[in-house]
Amino acid sequence: MPEINVALLGYKFMGKAHSNAYRQVGRFFPDKYQFRMKVICGRDRASVGDAARLYGWEEAETDWRRVIEREDIDVVDISTPGNLHRPMALAAARAGKQIICEKPLANNLEEARQMLRAVERAGVKHMLMHNYRKIPAVAYASELIKEGRLGTIYHYHGAYLQDWLMDPQFPRVWRLEKPLAGSGALGDIGSHAADLALYLNGELTSVTAQMTTFIKERPLAEGSGGKARAKRSAVMGRVTVDDDANFLARFRNGSAGVFESSRFCGGRRNYNTFQIYGSGGSLAFNLERMNELEYFDATEDRAGQGYRTIMVTEKVHPYAGAWWPPGHIIGYEHTFVNALHDFLVAMEADRLPEPNFYDGVKVQAVLDAVERSAKSGRWEKTQKQ
Repeated sequence: MPEINVALLGYKFMGKAHSNAYRQVGRFFPDKYQFRMKVICGRDRASVGDAARLYGWEEAETDWRRVIEREDIDVVDISTPGNLHRPMALAAARAGKQIICEKPLANNLEEARQMLRAVERAGVKHMLMHNYRKIPAVAYASELIKEGRLGTIYHYHGAYLQDWLMDPQFPRVWRLEKPLAGSGALGDIGSHAADLALYLNGELTSVTAQMTTFIKERPLAEGSGGKARAKRSAVMGRVTVDDDANFLARFRNGSAGVFESSRFCGGRRNYNTFQIYGSGGSLAFNLERMNELEYFDATEDRAGQGYRTIMVTEKVHPYAGAWWPPGHIIGYEHTFVNALHDFLVAMEADRLPEPNFYDGVKVQAVLDAVERSAKSGRWEKTQKQ
């Protein structure tokens, strides 16, 4: 099979998830093209070398510019903090590389637009790693909506709740610094909630929002690069991003939206949910039970109406047929494998994979409107262009 040489920029949480997906995709999806794990890149030579050996990369490198300039690299995968997405994507586009980028696409809307213009000018393929679209239950929900099973959509509720920042002594890591992360809960997890809404219910046209920072100072993390160490510093640093972002939204299809993203919800480890209510039925999903989709059919006889839980593990369900027998569940890591399969299929068909930088700009437009509304106290329109 033709090989596609890939370079991965970043080796921490997302680097680990992407590395696993590159190793597994060819074992479960017999696509025409297959990835070759050529080089992984990070700033710390010893750590990135360890990652290369552990995850199965042929080489390790510390200079991302040198990696992008290599003639033997076909795809550049950007899995770094958000402040590096734009310069890396612009350089990769100029070098004619196909690009996979972690979410959110950029730290602000203007950066996202610049990245989109760059890939358009270069004529390269680009994919945004909103991996939750690739959950079989979520993809099946999209199919049901497209089939008209929910009728006219009235309400969309989206929430992404976590609790990992509730300890006031948790260090001020890079995700709590606006120059590095762009925003807090809004960009980190709210971008996922916005993307799922765009995927399932279409364009959001305006929002009214509030954003809150509950703990305004935290101990500075010891060591270079913002790394959190076991021993916490007594020196405090200001938190410059939001801990919670919630907003109301209007959709182009006339439906109403309610959204919340927070990293201060005790007991919610990774509670990414949506509820969609329409004239013909309703859907509900919870990432913490990611193999299940709740479906309510409003057209049934009222005496027998009620939600039923669909186990989305049958061969007829999206992606599920590549994995295990019915009832044998998949997990978080499989979403990245499914996404890379879609990228390879798009390469073979010579089309853009989805989601891509166009979708990334749409998500960033929502985040931008949320931030503007939180400052103005008014309804603000999304601005893609």
